[in-house]
Amino acid sequence: PSMAQETAAPVLLVVLARLVSSTWHEGSGYYASESHTNEVYVEEAPPEPALDYRRVPQWCATLNIYRGGATCYSPQGSTYRSSLGTRCELICTRGYRLVGPSAIQCLSNRRWSGMAYCRQIRCHVLPAVLRGSYVCSAGVLMDSRCDYSCLAGYQLEGDRSRICLENGRWSGSEPVCVDLEPPKIRCPDSRERIAEPGKLTATVYWDPPRVRDSADGVIKRVMLRGPEPGSEFPEGEHVIRYTAHDQAYNRASCKFSIRVQVRRCPVLKPPQNGHLSCTSDGNNYGATCEYLCDGGYELQGTSLRVCQSTQQWTGSQPICAPMQINTAVNSAASLLDQFHEKRRLLVISAPDPSNRYYKMQISMLQQTACGLDLRHVTVVELVGQPPHEVGRIREHQLSLGIIEELRQFLHLTRSHFNAVLLDKAGTDRERYISPVNPDELFIFIDTYLLSKQEAAQRAQSGDPCE
Repeated sequence: PSMAQETAAPVLLVVLARLVSSTWHEGSGYYASESHTNEVYVEEAPPEPALDYRRVPQWCATLNIYRGGATCYSPQGSTYRSSLGTRCELICTRGYRLVGPSAIQCLSNRRWSGMAYCRQIRCHVLPAVLRGSYVCSAGVLMDSRCDYSCLAGYQLEGDRSRICLENGRWSGSEPVCVDLEPPKIRCPDSRERIAEPGKLTATVYWDPPRVRDSADGVIKRVMLRGPEPGSEFPEGEHVIRYTAHDQAYNRASCKFSIRVQVRRCPVLKPPQNGHLSCTSDGNNYGATCEYLCDGGYELQGTSLRVCQSTQQWTGSQPICAPMQINTAVNSAASLLDQFHEKRRLLVISAPDPSNRYYKMQISMLQQTACGLDLRHVTVVELVGQPPHEVGRIREHQLSLGIIEELRQFLHLTRSHFNAVLLDKAGTDRERYISPVNPDELFIFIDTYLLSKQEAAQRAQSGDPCE
């Protein structure tokens, strides 16, 4: 009976060992029906393997590490690989990581001191790249290499490739696709124009530049540095620049030139006790020069001379005599015609002579009469309410009919202080609802209303008011 029992025990253990081995891969930690995916999951350690006494001599079960191996050292010698006291160092093949103790020992209870298994090394799935993509050689397994690329027009910043390492992490860091390429911009061709007769300038038109972005095709803005198309360009060469910005604030620029040529006549000399006021630069084909007299003088003779295509001036040089203003006219238009192309007008309107704005304005202008005359400015006053309304130009009185026509023409109310500055063509150029400082008035005239010839005359003769 004792021998029968001894024989039955090994048989039972062998049967148990076969049942266990049919369900588990020894030491692997995976079921036989388990599919391999890229998902990260928590694995449970497998149960301890059954003992196998087919090989003698042994004390503990023979080690069989799936995707791994063991290096054992026995006190009894190299033949006794699983005898009592044997110590084994466990390792996994490349691509797998050991889960459990790295060294175990065969104990007196015929069991190993611990158990371990080899789990396949996997990295997490890489996130998608905005405006780009990547291709991996082996998915998320160890040694898999993922190469990044960007869409057309974008450039990669960061690591171009990442490798799944033995620690289950990707090498490097996640790159980004950025738009570093400036947009493509092409300006119109350069051009040359002849100034129109009677002008020192030429009106030039051109099409906007052609702009294209190589990334997302979106142009955020196109900025022009220079005059707009359809502007008048004076004599000389002018450079027009365009700058385009895409959504990533990359920019590109282009430029082209516009050259304007002018036909010219000899430069005229100013008359005695007067000076010249010329259109454009004063001696271009079609330019008109007006002879103007100093304060207290009136022009006698031809006031205008025109530069002809023969490069000769029409008429002859006039002289200056004391100037008189004729207020005995039938209409405001006839009155204004006397100043056309000769004088600028500053029309001041006030509800009554006691108006504080009116008194303040007249006081300031009286102190700067020289500056007004230097800039060819004549003051027209419209003060009070009908039937006692007064209109005057210096000491010359205006009729009630002309006063009313002036108010309607200039849209001037009688209830508030107003001041209107007219240029030599009679065009309304600036309005003031409170007294204007003479310096501010002079700066406006010098900046916007003076011709180049007047500015040159000012620079040549200096300031006679000092």
